[in-house]
Amino acid sequence: MKILAARHSKTPLDGLYATSTDFCHIFETDMDRLFLLSLLLTADSELAEKCFVRGLQDSQNGNPVFREWAESWAQRTIVQNAIRMVRPRPRDFLSSDHVATRDTTQPTEIAAVLALPKFERFAYVLSVLEGYPLRECARLLGCTPGEVNTARLRALQEVVKSVEGRDGTNSIPSGKQTPRETDPLDSLSRLAATA
Repeated sequence: MKILAARHSKTPLDGLYATSTDFCHIFETDMDRLFLLSLLLTADSELAEKCFVRGLQDSQNGNPVFREWAESWAQRTIVQNAIRMVRPRPRDFLSSDHVATRDTTQPTEIAAVLALPKFERFAYVLSVLEGYPLRECARLLGCTPGEVNTARLRALQEVVKSVEGRDGTNSIPSGKQTPRETDPLDSLSRLAATA
C-alpha cells in the first residue's frame, strides 16, 4: 500500500508540466487565433470546430508537456488534427478537390487563403503564417521540402493576386504592418476585423 501511495504523491516536477486546466485556459484565452488556424487549414467551419475541439481533447489527454511549451503544443494539436481530417497531398493542386470559389462572407485576406487548393493552403499557412521551417512542414505533410516550397510559392502568388485591389493597389490599409512584420495570424485577424 505504501508503494501505491508514494506514486500518487506530489513531486517537485509536477509543477513543470501543463495540466488539463492549463490547456483549457489556453484554448479559452487564445480561442480566436486557434479557431482561425483551424479554419484556415480546413477551409470549412464545421471541420474547423471539430479540429478545435479535438485539439483541446488531445492537449488535455496527451503525453505530459512542459508548461512553457503548452501554447505551442496546443497549436501543434490543431495542425495535426487538421492534417488528419483534410489529408492534403502535393498532387492536390492538380485536382479539382479544393475550394474553387471565393467565400464572399469572409474578409478578402481570409477568403484568399480559403480559396487555395488543400496542399497549397497547408503549405502557406504552416510555412508563411505560422513560420514552420520547410523541413518541418514536409515532415508533417509527408512530402519533400521542395514540394512544400513550390506549393508555398504558388500560394503566395495567388494570395497576393487576390488581396490586391482591382486597380492593382494593395487592399491592406496604409500605415498598417504587413503580416511578415508582426505575428502573421494576429495580423490576418486584425486585417479581417477591419474589412
